[in-house]
Amino acid sequence: MENLSRRRVLTLGTALGLAGVAAPSTAWAWSSAGSIARTDTVTDPWLVWDDATDPLVASLLENGQISGVNTAFESWVDNGDALPAGLPANLVTYLQQVNRLPSWADQTKLAAAAQFNKRMSLYLFVLYGLGSGIMSTVIPREARNVYYSEGGAVMKSRAAKTFTYGYDLSAPDAFQPTGHFVVTSNKTRLTHAAVRHLLPQSAPWQAVTDNAIPISNGDILITFHSLGTYVHGKLASWGIRMSAREQDAFLHQWQVALHLLGVRDDFIPATWAAAKQQSQYALTPLLAPTPEGINLANILFGLTSEIDLGVTRGFLHEFARYVLSDRIGDWLRLPRDLVSRALIEIAWPAYVRFREGLSPILPDGFSMMDRFVRGLAMLFLNNGTSPDYTPITIPTGNRPGT
Repeated sequence: MENLSRRRVLTLGTALGLAGVAAPSTAWAWSSAGSIARTDTVTDPWLVWDDATDPLVASLLENGQISGVNTAFESWVDNGDALPAGLPANLVTYLQQVNRLPSWADQTKLAAAAQFNKRMSLYLFVLYGLGSGIMSTVIPREARNVYYSEGGAVMKSRAAKTFTYGYDLSAPDAFQPTGHFVVTSNKTRLTHAAVRHLLPQSAPWQAVTDNAIPISNGDILITFHSLGTYVHGKLASWGIRMSAREQDAFLHQWQVALHLLGVRDDFIPATWAAAKQQSQYALTPLLAPTPEGINLANILFGLTSEIDLGVTRGFLHEFARYVLSDRIGDWLRLPRDLVSRALIEIAWPAYVRFREGLSPILPDGFSMMDRFVRGLAMLFLNNGTSPDYTPITIPTGNRPGT
């Protein structure tokens, strides 16, 4: 299939009445006055992709150079590593420009974020895994993009790559020369560009999508809100103490992460209040079930069976409902286990209060909850650090058969 140019896609979208191709039904109205750019303009992020990266990766794909790039990337891991030998000259030039933190990155805040991640680690494993991970399956565009892309057919590998990104972001030295996150972000950004080039060539994806080019800046913002904004809100709702300094540092970590993925600064929220406002506008109204998302959710729940969490599958389903909502649980057709739900509603708040030093009494069910949380942590860590984990690689095709 002939590759669609950006202009042709926009023209096609207008002809088909796709409301700006990649935009939701409500026109974007969030002002960048609430962003780190503080420019007070209104620009639709669903019509912004990655002009610095997309043409480069399209040329690498068309010239058959991706396999060699992936091989070279195997030795490129630490932020402080030199660029590997054997890369095409145009890719070297690009990486020399983007393989660095933005000028506004604050190392003091990033160090504080690392300490916060360490203190919150067990809660983060639960919320990123059973919260954000499952929520991604009811973000229609994200679910369809994942399902029809190359990784959708091998979800264990695809999940391992996602774990790698989250693990590298949460590591104590994430942004230091010995850490991995800047490199991991660059590989992820290149992967997004490849998916933007490849998915429009998939007829099954074209048949179900409402955005002719996937993974716009708006879509990446939605993913951020399903991760950072969601987790920040849940921690607050659980009564977990977070200082203003810690909250600001946690947000700054995500601001830098968004920039490294190619999101424009005028879309990146400057405060948690601005992030919450943007999330309520951009994420919440778009959540909905899809056949692809239901399929992916079933696979993700199946992956947890590889580690003994000390709980039943019914408990796992109910905990996902507890941290997301019964509405999302119903969308995903998660079977009910009301006995487990009653236990969770009593035991989890008591577990949190005891862990946070808000109650001196060891609650009933503490050991079960602790084993469950630590089991999720091991699932996360094993995929992020075990010798057989799957590194982030740039795809060269879509889901087989599509």
